[in-house]
Amino acid sequence: MVKRAAALSTFAAIFVLSGCVQDIKASRVKSALMDGGLSESLAGCMAQRMAGKLTIHQLKELQRLNAAPRRTISEFVAALRKNGDADAIEVTLSSAALCKTGWISEKKR
Repeated sequence: MVKRAAALSTFAAIFVLSGCVQDIKASRVKSALMDGGLSESLAGCMAQRMAGKLTIHQLKELQRLNAAPRRTISEFVAALRKNGDADAIEVTLSSAALCKTGWISEKKR
């Protein structure tokens, strides 16, 4: 019985922490997108989806794009293409399209 309680306790802690990690990733993605020149509203909308679909390495590559002035989504994707990561490009384009059309929106907390 004690083992079961310990296992459930561990599982609950992991579940809660994974949500925190996801929020931290989304916050960093939003910052990277904004630093890359996207508007705050578009970056916020795209961040949750992108954080869930991209690896840590891919997210770090996004952060490297932050040295540019404000860009359109097309310019941002062109800069991302230089990295040659097809998955990151697909997730970025689909996230932008879903946000622009209103299919998804930024989660307000």
